[in-house]
Amino acid sequence: MQPKAAPAPGTTLRHPTVTDTHAERLRHVCQLLRTAESGVRILRTLAWDPEIRARFLAAGGRELPQPVYPRIDLAPTYEALAAARRSVDPGAPGARWIVRAAEAIENGARMLDAVGTREFHHFSRTLYSGPRAVLVDGRVTPLDLAQELDSTLAELDGFDLDLAPPATLSAEEVVVQLRAEARAVFGDEAPLVEVADGLSSKAIAGPQRVRIRRGATFTDLDMTLLIEHELRIHVATALAGRAQEHLPLLAAGHPGTTRTQEGLAVLSEVITRTTAPARMRRLAARVLAIDMAENGADFRDIYRFHLERGAREEDAFEDAQRVMRGGLITGGAPFTKDIVYLDGLLRVHNFLRVAVQLRRLDLIRLLFVGKVAIADVPDLAELRAAGLLAPARYLPTWAQDLRPLVATMAFSGFLNRVHLATVRAHYEAILSRVPHEDLSGSSDLDGAVG
Repeated sequence: MQPKAAPAPGTTLRHPTVTDTHAERLRHVCQLLRTAESGVRILRTLAWDPEIRARFLAAGGRELPQPVYPRIDLAPTYEALAAARRSVDPGAPGARWIVRAAEAIENGARMLDAVGTREFHHFSRTLYSGPRAVLVDGRVTPLDLAQELDSTLAELDGFDLDLAPPATLSAEEVVVQLRAEARAVFGDEAPLVEVADGLSSKAIAGPQRVRIRRGATFTDLDMTLLIEHELRIHVATALAGRAQEHLPLLAAGHPGTTRTQEGLAVLSEVITRTTAPARMRRLAARVLAIDMAENGADFRDIYRFHLERGAREEDAFEDAQRVMRGGLITGGAPFTKDIVYLDGLLRVHNFLRVAVQLRRLDLIRLLFVGKVAIADVPDLAELRAAGLLAPARYLPTWAQDLRPLVATMAFSGFLNRVHLATVRAHYEAILSRVPHEDLSGSSDLDGAVG
């Protein structure tokens, strides 16, 4: 994964519809939005004090947690947003991208202003959607995928798939390996990798720091997943965005980009074969839990839901916390962000399939030029044509050589024409007479990342 050279500073723009004045104006607007976004730190604001977990578990899970959230002064964010909107040129390349980003950043700020209220849930759904929201096809929902995955994989829970070596790697050992990998991939741009306390997931990655939760343990497959999900997607796109001289907004992982970024990361897990049944079931469980909470389940209900699925008490608490943070602990208004893993996976996979069918392979690598959403791709293509967009600085291994990806997506596209119910009935009739070998055993793999 080698860096690609960005245009040298001061490079003359040669696109007939974009002048240096247009370019400078766009850069100014991007910088204003970057400033606005810097105040909207959603996960940091919604984080719970670790003592809340200790008290909840000590009380046997019977008492509702009472988190307290900091009040954030978002006036500078709103001021920067207003200035950006006044400055944007509606007819210039990238204008629609700017408008979408401004709206997402504002909704993120409004959501933080509404922490602990039912209105928080309204903005959460606006940003991240809901479990029953239909996708582009007008039929399928994230809840459909979650239920399908959960039902299919639950039937394999008792099988020994030989994919779950013991979780023997400590957080400190993982840090050593990730540091070496980050250095090999990013060179002098490699982020600091360190052990940290109080994380809601086992790992959180950014362009400057990758934090691994103290006390967590990992398998070899977890280790590989961290590399593909966190380093080669989240860190890589952040560093690519920082290298965009003309479009600094691409360094901002604002709420409007979350679905695509997490979808890319989970797709990378699938393509590189670093995911596992337990990991996918955990992603599905998050969607199921959000649906429960929207229908009135309180924190204790969500906690027990995860316990009944076999989670340890500490993990059940953290998975319930992910759903209930920021909203109403009593139910009815959850934080819907965790829908984006499966929702994003569906959307990114479908986009890649269509890009292959339309023979627009040039659009695939635009997903890696920074923190982008699929909806941004047409605007980014315009900006690329205008000479304002540098190529992706880093690419995951599966996007460096597109031939295997194209072949896979071409085959995947054809599968839509196969009527699976008929195929299943055919094989079900045949296999019902086949002797069954007992493969039962203990097999589990905890999700290593967010």
